[in-house]
Amino acid sequence: MATTDRPALAPAYSSAKQAVLLYLKRHPGASLGEVADGLGISKAGVLGHLPVLESDGLVERAYRPGGVGRPRAVFRLTHRAKELFPQGYREMTLAALEFVAQRLGDRGVAEFLQQRAHEIADKHRARLADGALGDRVEELARIRTDGGYMAEVGGRARGGIELVEHNCPILALAGRFPIACETERRMFEEMLRARVDVTHRVVAGDAVCRFRIREAGRRA
Repeated sequence: MATTDRPALAPAYSSAKQAVLLYLKRHPGASLGEVADGLGISKAGVLGHLPVLESDGLVERAYRPGGVGRPRAVFRLTHRAKELFPQGYREMTLAALEFVAQRLGDRGVAEFLQQRAHEIADKHRARLADGALGDRVEELARIRTDGGYMAEVGGRARGGIELVEHNCPILALAGRFPIACETERRMFEEMLRARVDVTHRVVAGDAVCRFRIREAGRRA
């Protein structure tokens, strides 16, 4: 699987707290034991960090049935915590697109985003020129991770390969201009020379963005 280096989070937090936040970004709804196992530290060690992150409004807990005994506590990031992860020059990009929208309308925004997508595809074309589809998807995951999307390749899904992105640097932009998501999907198709379907979107309230990728021309 393609993984990501730890992103630069709030410098006020220790590396251990940042590791907890990053783990919960990748594994929303993880239990105390799962966080401890995933980070290779003790449950007591995790408990030393979670209350601080909860009191700061970055982590929230819920409870799920755990068989015999009391329900098990699970943890996930709050909406506020999303601000800690890369947001891709959000304010400047939004301001620029608002300017385009005021003068050229939604069509102008779509053309602007499509042009940018073509530039990105051209930039990485050589990296995705060869290899089987699975190899190309792995390389795309590395490219996306470099861009702050925390991407990884999942398993096979209904005859396709799954690409999962745990962070959305363009979340605010996509919320204002939904065409941004469709533009990225088409960009993936251009880069991979494959069919790409979207099954989950962070902007729609899902925990991750999830894509199903198949050979071009292959039906569902």
